[in-house]
Amino acid sequence: MSSYQTIDPKTAKEWLDKGEAILVDVREADEHRDVHILDAHLIPLNKVCCDKLPKDASNKKVVVHCKLGGRSAQACEKLKSENPNLEIYNLEGGIVAWESAGLKVHKS
Repeated sequence: MSSYQTIDPKTAKEWLDKGEAILVDVREADEHRDVHILDAHLIPLNKVCCDKLPKDASNKKVVVHCKLGGRSAQACEKLKSENPNLEIYNLEGGIVAWESAGLKVHKS
């Protein structure tokens, strides 16, 4: 069983709009530059750790995403192992699912 939960894009968007969550993008910088979700904090998978999370991460839901959900699942496991008290969610289907759900992304 995973130490984190998954979340669908529309629920994640609702949480972000209400200020209940922060969004972390664990893709590489060039991927983020090409297309990203506004207000996502870029922390590539090889650098992801609790110390790099925004300061308010400990009192908000942390939603992690990548392109399809594989790298973000690894990031969720790593963050949860560092801080078991984090409320952490993997964005199901990543940014591809976000865009497929009709939610906005920024493209360069």
